[in-house]
Amino acid sequence: MTYNTKQKDIILEVIQKQRKEFAIKDIYHELNGKVGLTTIYRLVDKLEKEGHLKKINHQDDTFYYQYLEECNEENHFYLKCDKCGNLIHIDCDCINDLYEHISYEHNFKLNKENIIINGLCSKCTKGGKQK
Repeated sequence: MTYNTKQKDIILEVIQKQRKEFAIKDIYHELNGKVGLTTIYRLVDKLEKEGHLKKINHQDDTFYYQYLEECNEENHFYLKCDKCGNLIHIDCDCINDLYEHISYEHNFKLNKENIIINGLCSKCTKGGKQK
């Protein structure tokens, strides 16, 4: 059974505004203590298990999360800037060639829901093209 609470809606609103990686304590601080830390942990854990958040373990064993926009398109993926942390949602059929190549040549089935390609965004390369 799924139910919405005011606290869940408040937390979800803050998470959906995030365009970079965030730690649970970042959400807690942004909410100024309006919602308990345990409640935030519970909801973040649930959202991660449902595929709405990507959990990222940094080298210092700190966990960060990235919000993944919902998309009904089959051919979508995300571009993540390694410098600013921005996550960009992309709908593009060209990803099908990559899916097929990996499937046939490497006998590996991709989870199409959470494909993230890392690199540098145009803002971080000062509007120039990457080489």
